[in-house]
Amino acid sequence: MNGDTRTWIATLRRSHDNLVRIAGPMTPEQVSDQSYCRDWSNAQVLSHLGSGAEIALMSLPGALGEGPPARREDFPAVWDVWNAKSPQDQAADALAKDEEHVERLEQLSDEELAAARMDFLGMQLDATGIVRLRLGEHVLHTWDLAVMQDPAATLQDDAVDLLIDNVPQFLAPRLGKPLAEPWRVRITTTEPARDYLLTSAESISVVNWPGEQDAGADVPQVTMPAEALLRLSYGRLDPQHTPETVTGDPEVLDKLRAIFPGF
Repeated sequence: MNGDTRTWIATLRRSHDNLVRIAGPMTPEQVSDQSYCRDWSNAQVLSHLGSGAEIALMSLPGALGEGPPARREDFPAVWDVWNAKSPQDQAADALAKDEEHVERLEQLSDEELAAARMDFLGMQLDATGIVRLRLGEHVLHTWDLAVMQDPAATLQDDAVDLLIDNVPQFLAPRLGKPLAEPWRVRITTTEPARDYLLTSAESISVVNWPGEQDAGADVPQVTMPAEALLRLSYGRLDPQHTPETVTGDPEVLDKLRAIFPGF
């Protein structure tokens, strides 16, 4: 994983700029339209990003050792405020709060970045890990808006390069749902190249391909752009949004979609 935190912050800045380009010109009707996220309108996606930026700003003093850690029990009050906003205010306020968050990250000194630490789901994150959490959801939900305007939209290229290793380390074991019967599949990616073995048993695991001698020669294989695998992990690789460059048996792809139903 790229450990240069400023590279991650610069990539988040580009994702913010993409979000502004997509959401800024939306009409009131478009703001209230359905997003790709099945339970949310465009405004609700933006509200989620806006509240997330506010919570990230709340959490920053604790991460920098300048105050107590943010308490998860304080987050629902933030969500309640955002949920009560009108769709137009959700959209406008989200872009403003997101800008505030990215700008604050850009202003951090090298010493502050080196010292930053935050506990999250039993993990202690450094500054890169903290920004990685935000970048993942930011790029994904920006796509949720973009694809409703352009069905061929893809995730931000430079973000994919940074986030692809989240699939085995973080996304697959947390978002994957095991099939009824044990199953394995080899997944190879391009741009960037990765070679994985996904196993569905009591849980979902993704590890580097160990070779046929250890994995077995009868494991089915699919090949796809890394961008597609990242979207698959979030349940965003339905047949209508699967690139032609994805190769593999349709039944294998359907099993992968069942493992990652998304949200």
